[in-house]
Amino acid sequence: MKKVILTALLLGNSAHAANLTVFAAASLTDAFTELGQAFDAKTGHKTTFQFAGSQALRTQLENGAKADVYASANSAQFDPLVKAGLVGAGVPFVSNKLAIIAPKSGSSSAVTTLGGLVKSGVKIVIADKTVPVGDYTRRMLSAIDKSGSYGKDFSAKFMKNVVSEEPNVRQVALKVQLGEADAAVVYSTDVTPTLRPKVQVIALPTRFNQKASYPIGTLKASSNAEAAQAFVAYVLSREGQNILKKWGFGKPQ
Repeated sequence: MKKVILTALLLGNSAHAANLTVFAAASLTDAFTELGQAFDAKTGHKTTFQFAGSQALRTQLENGAKADVYASANSAQFDPLVKAGLVGAGVPFVSNKLAIIAPKSGSSSAVTTLGGLVKSGVKIVIADKTVPVGDYTRRMLSAIDKSGSYGKDFSAKFMKNVVSEEPNVRQVALKVQLGEADAAVVYSTDVTPTLRPKVQVIALPTRFNQKASYPIGTLKASSNAEAAQAFVAYVLSREGQNILKKWGFGKPQ
């Protein structure tokens, strides 16, 4: 029955092409770009994306920005829009996890282990605490502290080495790619085919990692309500989920 409903939503809109605007978390850039192209080819719609930190997109929507669909990297930046009556109830559509990356070409401050992040002189870049990945990063640090495996002051030493806190996860990854950081905390999906040859991924024990759940929903003021629902349906469809899986995202949680 669910499959029939999704198919009806997709096919039912093909005769009424719409210009659709989707606000989506920066970590979805590659996956949603491919997914949007496939969706447009299937339905005849024209989808335009605005990628940024979820917190920045939320602020834009609260200030009257026009969009049809919002996909956030966490519920903390999604639920307030639901409570404000701007977005309909969301549904989880993918999951993600953290990854610690460092440049492949080493330096005197080369980091190869989790413990190495707190060495003196190491330059770390993370996301601001308002950014979902920044929040997950701080939850990771709290878990490490509580374990006592690396000392109770691991997070304090780690934060002392932070030289920049960025507004979205792609900016964090870029700092490493440009050689401006010795290490950074991103999502595993940000280690894209383009970035992978340039970085090494530092092992992060599962007990310290954080599971990120992404919700998606339609804007109540959307002038393309049916097309917006069709896009969400496509994201949740087997085809949409396969594209997201290709880019490293996990099943919804």
